Amino acid sequence: SSSSSSSSSESASAEVSHVVTKRDLASVLLRRRRAASGGILSPLQLESLREVCELNEACDDMADTEGIVAAYTAYYGPVPF
Repeated sequence: SSSSSSSSSESASAEVSHVVTKRDLASVLLRRRRAASGGILSPLQLESLREVCELNEACDDMADTEGIVAAYTAYYGPVPF
């Protein structure tokens, strides 16, 4: 009986370790996917930034001269995508 409880606790420990490993792998893959985009935004994402920036006249003016990403970053911080 003690050997069966020992093996069941080992099995539970191995299962927990497997779940943690899968979670770690998923987070690494997600980071790689985000990094692979290389900061290239889709037209829809750029339009979303423009909509936020055009509510602030100074941001809107800067977007016309410096670009929407530079203006958004200057006034609102890092791009959320």
